[in-house]
Amino acid sequence: MRCILVVLDGLGDKGIAAIGKHTPLQAARTPNLDYIAKTGSCGLYHSCLQGQAMPSEMAHFIMFGYDLADFPGRGYIEAKAEGFPVQDNEVALLSRTFSVAKTNNFYILKVEKMDLAPDLLKPLHEAIRFYRKDNIEIEFIPTKGIAGLSIMRGLGLSSEVTDSNPIYEERPIMKVLPRKDACDLKKAQHTAAILNEYVKWSYLVLSSHPINIKRVNNNEPPVNFIGLQRAGQYRPLLPFHEKWGLKALCIASGAIYHGLCSILGMDIQRVKDSIFPGKDLEERLRMAYYATDYDFIYVHTKATDEAAHERNYQKKIDVIEQLDKAFEFARKHIIPDNDVLFIVTSDHSTASVGNMIHSGETVPILMSGCYARKDDVRKFDEISCAQGCLGLLRGHELMYMILNLLDRGKLAGLMDSPIDQPYYPGHYIPLKE
Repeated sequence: MRCILVVLDGLGDKGIAAIGKHTPLQAARTPNLDYIAKTGSCGLYHSCLQGQAMPSEMAHFIMFGYDLADFPGRGYIEAKAEGFPVQDNEVALLSRTFSVAKTNNFYILKVEKMDLAPDLLKPLHEAIRFYRKDNIEIEFIPTKGIAGLSIMRGLGLSSEVTDSNPIYEERPIMKVLPRKDACDLKKAQHTAAILNEYVKWSYLVLSSHPINIKRVNNNEPPVNFIGLQRAGQYRPLLPFHEKWGLKALCIASGAIYHGLCSILGMDIQRVKDSIFPGKDLEERLRMAYYATDYDFIYVHTKATDEAAHERNYQKKIDVIEQLDKAFEFARKHIIPDNDVLFIVTSDHSTASVGNMIHSGETVPILMSGCYARKDDVRKFDEISCAQGCLGLLRGHELMYMILNLLDRGKLAGLMDSPIDQPYYPGHYIPLKE
């Protein structure tokens, strides 16, 4: 048997007063997902703790069965996803060039998201391409628009530092500090001190650039600061196929998912998003179904998350209904196949209302396969699935249930290899005469 795991990013939501305290998924017409829910087991899922808002990369890391203590940081993952060479001792940080105003010796974030032409940004980004202090070099590498990565190179660096980007406008830029739980406090203090000098240097360089002087004269916000967040650094990880005994394929469009899955040793099938999310997902489901060389195929779409980030619940409803049409392929071809365990869930909730970036509610999950129990759930949404026989799954329980329903789980206590892996048989060594 093999597993197809479909993750509808940011599918869950808050109760919205304008639609009777229902969620967009409750309000949407989803005949195909509802049909699939009737064929198997349903429940709720949270990658960590109920109420805890999780970013996608950390939620996925846990969903794939890894501990947050081993998480290498989004900056590192994104650098790997973009194909930038990052050495094991280097630190990568997500970076964003935006507009601040200096007030009473503080840097106040004025415009965090700036949609500017590439020909305007290029000379600004070139001006801050390299920063050097003592034996440390920081290179700013643009990725898309105002976004980029800052790669720190040198000795004695740590990724265990706080962010400088406050994200919300009219708040002051934050001082970078060593994390309280840093394994090497001295390295973290050293790194934080350099980063604070780095961002202040970016303000001096960018503020004096002719482009920004002209923008200020024209009453336009200058692009005059680098905001930093989510520092990351290499950490050794057991490959997914060794950890779970499953040969895995990722089918996704986002670079962060390519980066994460690649450092876990999964094969990557890069796809592109169009203006038709339903057709995109149908093609990905088709690719997953015919990828018979793999035991675990992960399928992802960002469309639901992006709609919610626009704070537009009606758009999210529309996107969900488009995606549901894609599940007609699963209904006709995947569900009848007893050799496939088919799972649909989400990594986190993304609220269409309020101020939170992501929110901490549980998300629905369904599992359909020849060994899955059949409960009485008749609709796929956050409330209906709460009545399902899976109950509430958390964290690594998802991967253990996958092994269980693939009929590959190992009885606890059996040791057929030096590593107590959760699948059977393990990588044992036959005894020779």
